[in-house]
Amino acid sequence: MTQGVPVAAQRRSATAVRPRVDVSALVHLRTRHPEAVAEAAARRVRRPLLRASERLLIVAADHPARGALGAGGREFAMANRADLLERLCLALSRPGVDGVLATADILDDLLLLGALDGKVVMGSMNRGGLQGASFELDDRFTGHRPQDIERLRFDAGKLLLRVDYSDPGSLTTLESAARAVDAMAERQLPLFIEPFLSRRGPDGRLRNDLSAEAVTRSLAIASGLGGTSAYTWLKVPVTEHPEDMAEVMATTTLPAVLLGGEAGGTAQEQAAAYEKWRGALQLPTVRGLVVGRSLLYPADGDVAAAVDTAAGLLGEQHDDQ
Repeated sequence: MTQGVPVAAQRRSATAVRPRVDVSALVHLRTRHPEAVAEAAARRVRRPLLRASERLLIVAADHPARGALGAGGREFAMANRADLLERLCLALSRPGVDGVLATADILDDLLLLGALDGKVVMGSMNRGGLQGASFELDDRFTGHRPQDIERLRFDAGKLLLRVDYSDPGSLTTLESAARAVDAMAERQLPLFIEPFLSRRGPDGRLRNDLSAEAVTRSLAIASGLGGTSAYTWLKVPVTEHPEDMAEVMATTTLPAVLLGGEAGGTAQEQAAAYEKWRGALQLPTVRGLVVGRSLLYPADGDVAAAVDTAAGLLGEQHDDQ
């Protein structure tokens, strides 16, 4: 059996020392032993999706496959793959982090690095709606297929569902999403749907509507996709007015996690994001957080501290129950 690429030992220590990823060793392994990815997936130590607390903290890193590379005010922050992998390995090593959401290329690297043992692994399924493209809303399923998630022994899938009532491409995405719901349910695999009502502004850029009315409609649409909702979760943004979240979340009985989004480039904006999450986490259907750039590229650069703060929010809710 081919062995993986070692990550620096301090990755599993209690300190926040950032690990170093040996890109040359990764490329060598990919070049000479491409079967190593499947072997690493087969021997990965799995865990249940939920533990006793019924809370989830997932770090998201599926943005690059859609051409969305910006973070923290830097247009190409996520373009350096070694840097991204090091941030991910550090985040995954912190207490309270349950797993990762990413596309195949990133998950393959993390498998080879041995960073996914005992973690929830979510495959990102539709990344065809490239950021800024004229076809952005025709969000084809160009990532993990249900059979890939099953074959690799991953734990769940995620799809993005953006709907613009004026764009026919949305109908293609809706139909494809419904069939993905069916295919995942046939395999008894959870599927996290991230729905938005979206529209193009005068500059042609696509923007998601975070009003309470729009988020409510998007949840209703996503909840009804497919032949069963038994394995469907929702990945929900906090509305532009966080005090509306209780009424918005009353739209569905499906379990949900909060979408973190990008908190902004300042410490104040980061703190404000934590407060929004804290309030919404008190709602009965909300079971956790799926956050990417806000934790991986925080305003002060301290990945460990950002991750620990988010984990602490979930711990607060567990203690209150």
